[in-house]
Amino acid sequence: MKTREPALASFGHERDEVRSMMSFRAAFEFYIRAKEAVVAAGFASELDWQERLVLERVTEQDFLREQAWVVLSSGMRGTVVAGVFGEISAAFRGWDVARIREDVEGCSSRALNAFCHPGKINAIAENCRLVVDLGLESIKRELRKEGPFWLTRLHYIGPVTCWHLAKNLGLDVVKPDRHLVRMAQASGVMDTTRLCEVFADATG
Repeated sequence: MKTREPALASFGHERDEVRSMMSFRAAFEFYIRAKEAVVAAGFASELDWQERLVLERVTEQDFLREQAWVVLSSGMRGTVVAGVFGEISAAFRGWDVARIREDVEGCSSRALNAFCHPGKINAIAENCRLVVDLGLESIKRELRKEGPFWLTRLHYIGPVTCWHLAKNLGLDVVKPDRHLVRMAQASGVMDTTRLCEVFADATG
C-alpha cells in the first residue's frame, strides 16, 4: 500500500489539473460565445466605449454622470435605469458642474419627480457637491494612489460598486459581478481579475 499512495496522490493531482483545464476551457468558450451574443445584440459600441476609456480623459461631466449611473444601478436592472436616466440627467442640468452648483436642491427636486428614490437621488446630489468641493484633478490623484476603494467615500458607493464605477471611469480593473465570480470559481482561477487577464492574453 505504501508504494501505491504516492502514485494515487500523483494521479489525484493530475486529475485535478485536467478538471481545472477542462473547466477553464469551458469558461473561455462561454466568454467567447457571450461576447459574440453581446455584439450580435447590437452592443458593440458599448465594448468600444469601454476600450477607449482612460481616467486622464474623464471630465467632471463624465464623472458626475457615471457616479449617478452606478448609484442608480445598485440593486436595479440596467433597463430600468436606462429608462429614467435621461430625465435624471436633464434634472441635473446635463451634469454641468457650474449649473448644478447653482441649484443642487432644485436638481434633486426635479430628479425626484422622475425617480422617487430619495436615498439615491440625495446621494447623487451629495456626490456632485463632493466633486465640486474636492475638484476632479484631486480626485484623480487619489484614485491613482488608492485605487477603486477611494470611491467608497462617495455616497451610495460601496466595496463592490466602487469597482463598477472605477471601470466606468477608465481604471483598468474588473467589476467582480456574480457572473464573473461564478465563472472564476468554476474555472479554478478563483479571482476575477486573474480570469480576465488570462482571457485577455488568450484573445490578444
